[in-house]
Amino acid sequence: MDVDRALETATEAHRAGDLAEARRGYGEVLAAAPAHPLAQFRLGLLELQEQRLDSALERLSGAAAADPGNSRYQFGLGQALQSLERWDEAAEAYRRAVRGEPASFDAHFALGAALQRAGRPAQAAAAYREALALKADDPAALGNLGAVLRESGDVDGAIERLKAAALIEPGSAAHTVNLAIAFCQRREFAQAESLLRALQARAPAHAEAAFNLGNALRGLGRPQDALAQYRRAAELRPGYAEALNNMGNVHKELGDLSAAMAAFEAALLARPDYVVAINNAGCLLRTLGRSDEAEDMLRRGLAVDPRHAALHDNLGNVLKDAGALEEAIACYRRSLEIDPNNPATHGNLAYTLSFRSSEARPIREECARWNTRFAAPLARREPGAAHDLSPDRRLKVGYVSPDFRDHCQALFTLPLLAHHDPAAVEVYCYSSAERADEITRRIAQCAQVWRDVRPLDDTELCRLIRGDGIDILVDLTMHMAGGRPLVFARNPAPVQIAWLAYPGTTGMDAIDYRLSDPRLDPVGYDDHYTEKTLRLPDSFWCYDPLTDVPGVNALPAAKRGYLTLGCLNNPCKLTEHTLDLWGRAMRALADARLKLMAPPGRHRQRLLARLAAHGVAAERVSFVEFRPRGEYLRSYHDIDFGLDTFPYNGHTTSLDALWMGVPTVTRVGATSVGRAGLSQLYQLDLLDLTAESDDAFVAAAEALGRDLPRLETLRRSLRERVARSPLMDGARFAKNIERAFRHAWVAHCDSAARARAITSATAAVSRLA
Repeated sequence: MDVDRALETATEAHRAGDLAEARRGYGEVLAAAPAHPLAQFRLGLLELQEQRLDSALERLSGAAAADPGNSRYQFGLGQALQSLERWDEAAEAYRRAVRGEPASFDAHFALGAALQRAGRPAQAAAAYREALALKADDPAALGNLGAVLRESGDVDGAIERLKAAALIEPGSAAHTVNLAIAFCQRREFAQAESLLRALQARAPAHAEAAFNLGNALRGLGRPQDALAQYRRAAELRPGYAEALNNMGNVHKELGDLSAAMAAFEAALLARPDYVVAINNAGCLLRTLGRSDEAEDMLRRGLAVDPRHAALHDNLGNVLKDAGALEEAIACYRRSLEIDPNNPATHGNLAYTLSFRSSEARPIREECARWNTRFAAPLARREPGAAHDLSPDRRLKVGYVSPDFRDHCQALFTLPLLAHHDPAAVEVYCYSSAERADEITRRIAQCAQVWRDVRPLDDTELCRLIRGDGIDILVDLTMHMAGGRPLVFARNPAPVQIAWLAYPGTTGMDAIDYRLSDPRLDPVGYDDHYTEKTLRLPDSFWCYDPLTDVPGVNALPAAKRGYLTLGCLNNPCKLTEHTLDLWGRAMRALADARLKLMAPPGRHRQRLLARLAAHGVAAERVSFVEFRPRGEYLRSYHDIDFGLDTFPYNGHTTSLDALWMGVPTVTRVGATSVGRAGLSQLYQLDLLDLTAESDDAFVAAAEALGRDLPRLETLRRSLRERVARSPLMDGARFAKNIERAFRHAWVAHCDSAARARAITSATAAVSRLA
């Protein structure tokens, strides 16, 4: 048999499209010469053409092994591996092809594509650049290079290449879409909208155009328009999981949580292993209080992708809510191992430590690590508005928060903002609230200037604050959810102060002061914090319940014949030390019951098991779920007196209890968050309910529980007592805050004057020299 002639005949049949005859011919050649590399190569290409991928790989591997220096064989092997989505192996085959034929544009281009799909953007960009060195005006290589640069964060470089690709190939929808995505990354949403509207005009059925137009419109703050485009994308491409997922995100922003969940479920029906939708669904389930389902959903995601940092972070949040602090902390640490560049996750870790740690040092150290990693690299005193350094002038004070809304923070911001002296301070509010409500509108009425800054990134917000000429900027969130600490890291105001979120430390060099009071922070506590402490003379808190209903009821024990102790704090505060204290108190009051707040399901059962280990039988314990504020306050009608948590006391919850006529016995700790009960009860002259030791806590609880006449008196009198105290004197509190602000401002003016004097003296010496 003439092998060469038979191979030529089979090749001619292949080129003519007679694949059956070509297959027969190649088979005959390989029967006569089983290792013939060219016959294996061409039969491999035929198999690839007919999508017989395993057979193609076998043939092309044989050809490449027989003649490893042949770049065509290596290229064909790369094509087979690429078809099987074995991207790393495909890239290695293309590399061998490039070595064999360095001037091959196709080999460099294919190498770039394989590396791009393998998640190696820097190497992919290098391969595309090599391809463009051989064919500078190839639109596909320009477009792919642009996409890779965009994915790797070089947005300016991406836009330059994508614009060039679009000029060469103006009809390409892919170039338009990628360019629009890059403009969105650069937050030039209007540019992206313009491009995508033009693409829709010429290609109305293009699903990706609709999807990315939705993203641009969302960036422009037009959620309803974005929702319409996501719907259009999902109609054009049924099962478009990304569009369905983003529909869910917009529904959530708009407050339609049932529609959001339906959209996430639809995305997961279309793509069950879509971890982005799994993560979003898990977070929404947490918001809905469906803790077990949230945990299950997030663990489902981790089964798909164990290295998904956001899943670990959000699972940590669910476990923290449930009081599983050690597991939560482990989740945050695992998330940071995977993605060490996430400031929110590290902030979650730092904040969660305050629930566990009875000492200040570990919290400060973790916050300082956060500062070193994220804030310190941004620290600079860029020039903003020229500040008048007159010490007595009216000050521009800015408050930054995501919680200017129906949120417990409003119980404290409203009484302050409503009583600020407009002659002393001009109030600016920078709100990142997801959606406005009636409380938002009430807070906005207290501000001279209201800014909705949710669409702004940190750099843009920093620029706005500087442009407003803010003198004192107040962080109301710190390391809690939704905060903007990296705005403060950029020093947009000459004086920056932390207050309200919790009386701890941010760990940030950029925060000059923190507000506190002498009970939270007695003498000797200043080294707990990186900030200087400004002690308000009365209280860290000024409270307004924002409602007179429900009223205070009669003491439940008088009717029932037994005591009900209670704690409606988040379960994240229910440490083993707390449960041990409660167990001892419940043994001392053997007929008492205990009422707690916890979501139904596994976590509630675990809490019952933990309580049982401390001697509190399940039949003595009842629960309420998380409820709207009015229903939550009514829960205190069932409680005779409260038991506080340790080492993180109740803060807002204890004030709510006092408002409802329910006194709380508190264990005083060594950190500021563990001294909240002391701070609040001091204002009511109820220091006998504060305990400096575990034994004293149990004794105080037993004494109060055995004194029903006193409990009845407190029930009747506490609301008025709280209302008449500094805890609810908004005018007095605002004056104290303003004095603290003035002290900080005068110190800044003095420091600036000294700095100018030193600069002038230095300049004078230089001139003499």
